[in-house]
Amino acid sequence: MAMLHLLGTGAAFSDGDRTTTMLAVSGPGSTVVIDCGGDVVPRLLAHGLELDSVAALIVTHEHADHVSGFPLMMERLWLAGRTRPLDVYGPPSAIAQVRRLHDSFDTSPWPGYPGVVYHEVDLVEGAPVFVNDDWESVAAPGKHAVPTMGVRIRDRHEGGVMAYSGDTEPAESIAHLASHADVLVHEATGDAPGHSSAVAAARIARRAGARRLVLVHLGPGTGGRAAAARGGSIDASLAHDGQKIPF
Repeated sequence: MAMLHLLGTGAAFSDGDRTTTMLAVSGPGSTVVIDCGGDVVPRLLAHGLELDSVAALIVTHEHADHVSGFPLMMERLWLAGRTRPLDVYGPPSAIAQVRRLHDSFDTSPWPGYPGVVYHEVDLVEGAPVFVNDDWESVAAPGKHAVPTMGVRIRDRHEGGVMAYSGDTEPAESIAHLASHADVLVHEATGDAPGHSSAVAAARIARRAGARRLVLVHLGPGTGGRAAAARGGSIDASLAHDGQKIPF
């Protein structure tokens, strides 16, 4: 069965037990990481994931709490012995930001450095992202201060589906993306421009017919948000760093 790993569940500023929101999905042969605003590699190791299994990184948008850890991620993968390039997928503006961050460090003296292959994803509903023997994924645009996307990943072996909203206001495009997902991971920063409250996230989950709602991108003092989202038939919970969820 596919596994969702909550490497981090916080907003740009959170309580001390949360780092920035970063996800991974693992299957029989590969792992896909989503966003890298923090120190990804130790989190992968803490989850028992083989670093060489990382087949792709998906970045949802260009903000620092979602991409600023990328150069360190690449350095650590190289030090761990990776030699093949890492495929990175995201909206054009996010790819441009990741490229700038990476290229601000001179990796030319590092023998065997794996390098990066960048893939721009169209900001339209159903845009193809990444596919291999384990996974197929598509994207949809969200509503944020900068171009952003949510991601839907399906386990090609058993059919389980995980959807992630990225940073967004409540958006019909995300409800469509999460249609009948086993798990919808939705941000719940609060009722502010470019973001969603827990109640709004629950509305999107119900509209999508998702089986389970997991709230992430949480700032300080988030204790009441899961209760606020639980009304009706939705199974809603606050995420916590280190959590693993089969789907």
